[in-house]
Amino acid sequence: MNGQPCVRDLRLTVQRVLDIVATHHDRETIRAEFPELQDEDIAQALAYAAAVLDDQVVVLPGRG
Repeated sequence: MNGQPCVRDLRLTVQRVLDIVATHHDRETIRAEFPELQDEDIAQALAYAAAVLDDQVVVLPGRG
């Protein structure tokens, strides 16, 4: 998958899982369209994205 982080042994990238969650507003639809994707997979993808996007506070000069 071109070095992108993937979910388990599936050929689904974390980015794809995030797209799926953003597009499908309920888990039943996700389960119907992606039966191989488990709730834990979604939780792990979200946790990974949160860790990668770890926000940092940047103090700008003159903004004390």
